[in-house]
Amino acid sequence: MAQHNDLGKQGELIARKYLENKGYQILETNWQYSHAEIDILALKDDILAVIEVKTRTSDYYGKPEMFVSKKKINLLKNAANYYVKMNNLDVEIRFDIIAIIKNQYVEEIEHLEDAFLWF
Repeated sequence: MAQHNDLGKQGELIARKYLENKGYQILETNWQYSHAEIDILALKDDILAVIEVKTRTSDYYGKPEMFVSKKKINLLKNAANYYVKMNNLDVEIRFDIIAIIKNQYVEEIEHLEDAFLWF
């Protein structure tokens, strides 16, 4: 597996543990619909958090959350709507980004709730 794939998987594991420690119930990881993949679907307080995890070794080229494209956002929205309908859920949907900087010297995590309001 390529090194960037390993970093991405490490980031998803860090994000999952972070969310569990914050009281989220993890429903799905790497859930796929059509051309979209949702990194984490988690439930807390009747809110379905659709979470995109972005992991980088530094922020030299920009913060990790800046690498979520408009195309990705649209794919996530469509997939989330399908997930809610498929599972007959009566929940509010929120789109979050968990941005992680991880290298041999540092591990930083930032949870951006309602992140797509800014894009």
